[in-house]
Amino acid sequence: MASQRLPEIGFLSDVSAGLRKMLSEQATEIKLSPGDTLFEQGDEGDALYAIIKGAVEFSVLAADGRKLTLEMMRRGELFGEISLFDPGARTATATAVEDALLWRVRHADVLKQIRRQPELAVDMIHLAGQRMRWMGRQLNEQVFLPLPTRLACKILHLAPGETITPCKLDLSQAELAEFVGATREAVSKILSIWKRDGIIKGARGGLVIQDWEGLSRLAEPGRI
Repeated sequence: MASQRLPEIGFLSDVSAGLRKMLSEQATEIKLSPGDTLFEQGDEGDALYAIIKGAVEFSVLAADGRKLTLEMMRRGELFGEISLFDPGARTATATAVEDALLWRVRHADVLKQIRRQPELAVDMIHLAGQRMRWMGRQLNEQVFLPLPTRLACKILHLAPGETITPCKLDLSQAELAEFVGATREAVSKILSIWKRDGIIKGARGGLVIQDWEGLSRLAEPGRI
């Protein structure tokens, strides 16, 4: 049984008491340091994870060998549920970007609890639906939105401040380029314009959002 409390933010803010109890009773703790790999793309999926603290990055390798960062999840997020419904290989590599504490529940234990408490399946279907909607948004952004709009959307999504400015994002230009599927040079040109306009400013190891509303306007399709 895990010793920490389950966060009441993110997806975990509205899960049922039954799922919260199941996770608390079945989970074991995993501690990761920055750069540690939890699992790699192609590994067999065998567990559901909850982030108790820290942040985890999810990435894939493109056909040409380039790394494409898909998402960064923080405290209160659940992941690994796809293989519960469709057992198979992991679709992405999960790497800690901060000191992280995770709860792990083996899928065999999750299924055992669902058989005992069928209502838990509703929570799992809800989570799967959230992930499908997220994947749809990612696809739409990559296919239909111009790079500046994609970049603004991604910075807003990844920023930990939730509209509070100034807000520091500890990602390099190269890392941001991985998130939006672009070159570092293309991202650098866009950020330079936004710095000139007072939307952001440079910072050691990342950037600082100075004007959240201005960046939000840039993230609206058709505004750039």
